[in-house]
Amino acid sequence: MDFQHSERSQALQEQLATFLDQHVYPAEQTFEEQAAANRAAGQPFQTPAVLAGLKDVARQQGLWNLFLPDDKHGAGLSVLDYAPLAELSGRSVAIAPEAMNCSAPDTGNMELMAMFGTPEQHEQWLTPLLNAEIRSCFSMTEPAVASSDATNIALTITRDNDGYLVNGRKWWSTGAMRPECKIAIVMGVSDPDAARHARHSMILVPLDTPGVTIERSTTVFGYDDGPHGGHGVIHYDNVRVPLSNILGPQGGGFMMAQARLGPGRIHHCMRSLGMAERALELMCARAASRTTFGQTIASQGVVQEWIAESRLAIEQARLLVLKAAWLIDNVGAKGARTEIAAIKVAAPRAASFVLDKAIQVHGAAGVDHGVPLAEMWAGLRTLHLADGPDEVHLRTIARQELRGVATS
Repeated sequence: MDFQHSERSQALQEQLATFLDQHVYPAEQTFEEQAAANRAAGQPFQTPAVLAGLKDVARQQGLWNLFLPDDKHGAGLSVLDYAPLAELSGRSVAIAPEAMNCSAPDTGNMELMAMFGTPEQHEQWLTPLLNAEIRSCFSMTEPAVASSDATNIALTITRDNDGYLVNGRKWWSTGAMRPECKIAIVMGVSDPDAARHARHSMILVPLDTPGVTIERSTTVFGYDDGPHGGHGVIHYDNVRVPLSNILGPQGGGFMMAQARLGPGRIHHCMRSLGMAERALELMCARAASRTTFGQTIASQGVVQEWIAESRLAIEQARLLVLKAAWLIDNVGAKGARTEIAAIKVAAPRAASFVLDKAIQVHGAAGVDHGVPLAEMWAGLRTLHLADGPDEVHLRTIARQELRGVATS
């Protein structure tokens, strides 16, 4: 295995690091101030205006749609070459990914449309998404069923003459609350009598369709993720859409979900390591600048151990993610299934450790809004659940290890 990044990727890494230093980090305070002003004006899900300028700069510099390996629609980078760019964007996870049009859930939605969409769907929905003219959400998780097993999904997609009727209730549809969100990719049961993994389809549902009700946004430890459109609870009540809105093959929903989640987990994991790297920098700076009992915090053995263990955790997780990325590029997501499951546990676990220690070193300041650690921790904690909880991925790994061994 060769984890060497291409010359193009290395050049983009340098370019992105400069973009962060010159444009993104200086805009973080403005972003927070504008988000607070929007909230005070009764528009908590309005996108802070500073992002528009950052998008213009990113587009001008070619830091745009880097996540798409399809060179027709995106940058044409391999998963391995994109991985370090995703990590860098995670250093300012609230701003940088969206500034480059590389933020979830739009990334996964654009990948699905690029892979499985019709030319008409590309024109109507993919192109505006690629241009950041609109936003999208992904309606998969449901409040009434255990979502750790996606075959539990109960929303129905029923053929009705010249269209489909969509009925059900979803939640954690990230981004659904923002005004720019115009389209949802909805997963539901279309073939109830088919085999277990062939019962589901995905369908495109414009959010202004009659019968779509966005009820509210869920919160993450009190954060509503307002500037990024929240996490909508959506009721689909006899929502009628045309036959042409089915995405990919009917009955192919489960297969498409796996195609979406594989590379997406690489993105999530590398962004989490970017968060960890920044948290480690903040931890070191804080430890070196604060004095207790006559000496700096950095001179305390326990703090030095936390710093060292944090570096080990980041490096180990990064190598595992790069291995998974290399495998996806060379044998496909199916061939990298075990490694993808492993990184989905290892990377959030490593980043959670670093963030926890960084918060501890900051003391009371660590849980305050004045530093980014608390919000980063809240968002990162969801990664132990999102895209499958840790336990499901551990089960996948264990089953692979137990292959060929008799169990009772």
